[in-house]
Amino acid sequence: MKAMVLAAGRGERMRPLTDRMPKPLLPVGGQPLVAYQLQILAAAGCRDIVMNCAWQAEALQAELGDGSRWGVCIRYSPEPWPALETGGGVCHALPLLGPDPFLLVNGDVYCEWSPGELALASGMLAQLLLVPNPPHHPAGDFGLAGGLVRPDAPERYTYSGIALLDPALFAGCRPGRFPLAPLLVAAARQGKVGGVLHSGTWLDVGTPERLYALQARLGEA
Repeated sequence: MKAMVLAAGRGERMRPLTDRMPKPLLPVGGQPLVAYQLQILAAAGCRDIVMNCAWQAEALQAELGDGSRWGVCIRYSPEPWPALETGGGVCHALPLLGPDPFLLVNGDVYCEWSPGELALASGMLAQLLLVPNPPHHPAGDFGLAGGLVRPDAPERYTYSGIALLDPALFAGCRPGRFPLAPLLVAAARQGKVGGVLHSGTWLDVGTPERLYALQARLGEA
């Protein structure tokens, strides 16, 4: 199975740290933040990685190279600046990802997960890894009921930034800038998006404060 790592954004909330460094390269525990996800993917046998890039793309490619340092093979999907957002970035990379379902991983999350947690049932377009709502996002993103993501379900959870997607989710999409969330909501309303609740460690490294907290945690470990 292939995986796509989203790494094209500037990380506005992380500035000024990301003014000269792409967010996935921020140092955590002696290595780039994105390296933890590359290691998880490699350990699960998912070594064929597509990574989009736009902001500080040359620095990202120079640091990560072909990915062999972490046991993966990275192919890059360059984007113009401003980047194509989550949905547009995936759509742009579909020729590299091929016709089969693929994992999608945000390059700015720290999550102790296993790709084996996600599987697509017949006829489904996506399965999302959801997490309990963190303090900075108390309202959550999606409802979950009976293993299905339901936009209006009362029990709501936060999208972890990790999913298993069928390329058919992007059928009819035109190249350009657009977010992923509306595609997921539309498919969920058709009963074609599954979800699984992850109870392990997860952190959206979206601000300097959260980055420092993760650095301290892994430093202690």
